[in-house]
Amino acid sequence: MSAQDPKANNPKIEQAAASDQNIQKVHAILLREKPEPAEGYSPMPLFLLGFVSAMIFIVSVYFVHNRGGIGPSLKSGVSGLTFKEAALVYDERYDPATAPGAGAVKELTPEQVLASGKKLYATCATCHQPTGTGLAGTYPPLAKSEWVLGSEDRLIRILLNGLKGEITVEGNKYNGLMPAFGKVPNSGYNWTDDKIAHVLTFIRHEWGNAAAPITTAKVKEIREQVAAARPGNWTEAELLAVP
Repeated sequence: MSAQDPKANNPKIEQAAASDQNIQKVHAILLREKPEPAEGYSPMPLFLLGFVSAMIFIVSVYFVHNRGGIGPSLKSGVSGLTFKEAALVYDERYDPATAPGAGAVKELTPEQVLASGKKLYATCATCHQPTGTGLAGTYPPLAKSEWVLGSEDRLIRILLNGLKGEITVEGNKYNGLMPAFGKVPNSGYNWTDDKIAHVLTFIRHEWGNAAAPITTAKVKEIREQVAAARPGNWTEAELLAVP
C-alpha cells in the first residue's frame, strides 16, 4: 500500500483551509456595504419639520401683535441708535395707538379702559395683591380703601410721585414704600397719563369698589400742576392737606 498525503483524503481539512480567508473577505465586504436607500420620505422628519415651522410662525405672529415697545421705529424717541440697534430696545413710552403712521387716536370704550387698567395692575399686584387686599403692616389694601374711593387729586398724586412713610387705611397702619409711576426724575416706570388713568379707573371699579373713573385729562392736569416739579415721594400729611 503506497503512502498518500493525508490532506488528499481529508476534505474537511481542505475545506476549512480554503474558507478561512474567503469568509473573512465576504464579511469585510458586507460590513462595507450600506443598505439601499428607500424611495419617499420618512413621516417623522416631515412631521417635525411641519411642527417647528408652525411654531416659528405662531411665535412670530404673537411677537408682532404683543411687542409693546420692542422694536419701535427711530421716530418713537429712540435716538442715537441705528435702526437695527433700535429694534432691540424696549421703550416704555411707545404706544401703538399714537405711533407714527397709526392715524388718529381712537377713544377707548369704558370696557377697553378697564381691560387696559387690569393689565397694568399686574405691576401693582405683587404688593397690593391680585385681590386688592394688600399685605398687613406694609402695603395697604385697595379694596374699600378711603384713599382709592376718595379724592381724585390725592390718588393721582400718589401714583405720579409715590408715597413714603406711614399711612393709615381703614384704621390700620401701613409703612411700605410706594414708587413713582409718573414721568419724574429717578422713576423707573414713566407711565403716560393714559396708563395712569386706566389703572386708577380699574382699582376704583374692582373688588366691589364703585367710584367714578379717572380721566386722562385729570391726570395731565395734576401732573402739570405739581408732579413734574416735585422732587420726591409724598407723605400722608402732605396728601391730607390736599383738598
